[in-house]
Amino acid sequence: MATKSMCETYVCVKDVEEAQFLSDFMINAKEGDGKAEEFMAKFSKASSSHFDPHKHLQKIGLANQTTMYKKETRAIGQLLQKTMMKKFGPDLINEHYYEFDTICDATQVRQDAVDELCNMHLDPEQPDLDFILVVGGFDSSNTCHLLEIPHMRGVPSFHINMADCIRAENTIQHREVDGQIVESHFPFLTDSMLWSTDEDGNKSKKTLRVGVTSGASTPDKEVQDALGIVMMLNKLLCQEDA
Repeated sequence: MATKSMCETYVCVKDVEEAQFLSDFMINAKEGDGKAEEFMAKFSKASSSHFDPHKHLQKIGLANQTTMYKKETRAIGQLLQKTMMKKFGPDLINEHYYEFDTICDATQVRQDAVDELCNMHLDPEQPDLDFILVVGGFDSSNTCHLLEIPHMRGVPSFHINMADCIRAENTIQHREVDGQIVESHFPFLTDSMLWSTDEDGNKSKKTLRVGVTSGASTPDKEVQDALGIVMMLNKLLCQEDA
């Protein structure tokens, strides 16, 4: 997670699983037991050329990509801090571990907002969201992390990079969490979502509830255009089914 260009000695971990591997090495590895070779085989492309895990993991400064998902960053930081406390004791923790706060404010605000949208959807006392729409570049790290939040919490969500990804034939081109760009039927603009039916069989129009977020550098107009297409498509489908 280090910003490599600013570091002479570094190792990068991409997630909590890799941080756990780092932690296990720091606690259990001994000189000559072969674990250093195993470590370097795993991180050979994610560490500085002269990196020595026995030597360079005695003191750690943790920095992160500014657009990292902050909850994952926090989890990694807590894991490494506990590891250093276990290895060196709480009295010496400040001599062996330091954490830099490098997540940008715009990213934090957006992540917090998406978390709140998910809380609303999952709150039994609040009406469900039909879906969360994430607008921003498919290659934008901060936008892709915004999609991960509802995905991990089981909230329906779509990541589009422009309004034109939403098609008049009720399909949507979107990026999935694994990076694949796919075209899907828009499953939430369906009869069961658009209309409710009472005991007498009378239909009434439902209110479409959409959560919206965007990448830090996504133009507001792109978000407005995407919402406009969703609302227009919703209106047209309601007219067709009425």
